[in-house]
Amino acid sequence: MRHSDGLLADERGIEGLPVRLVIAMVVGVASLSVMMSMLSGISGLSVTELDTQPEPEVVVPGNETVEVRVVDPDGTGVSDATVIARGGSARLDGVETAKTDENGTAELQLSPELGPNQRDGTVEFDVKPPAGSEYADERENTALLVVEE
Repeated sequence: MRHSDGLLADERGIEGLPVRLVIAMVVGVASLSVMMSMLSGISGLSVTELDTQPEPEVVVPGNETVEVRVVDPDGTGVSDATVIARGGSARLDGVETAKTDENGTAELQLSPELGPNQRDGTVEFDVKPPAGSEYADERENTALLVVEE
């Protein structure tokens, strides 16, 4: 019984633990404040993601004129951006490009094709934002759907 009495009387573990927690918390808060100040300095370099709005959204294989509007998250057209059309699951002969006008619209002449036994496919669009702008195109854009008649 004496051994258990000695264990209950030993308070060193109780004294040391809170001090270590306090030190860890002080170091953590200091590190967090340094990281937050670094992030607030970077926030001035934020960019705005662009998307595409093809019109029409659905076409059949063959020659098609497609107007692609480049928009910011508010739906405002972006002028002087370059739209690049590439075959996704639908095939295109090469790559088509066009520059957007003052309304943010680019006109592309596309000839999408589907493979044998393929009922639908997509043509994908990439956007090269205007030089020197705060725009970026890092996420996937709205694609053009190609369906067999």
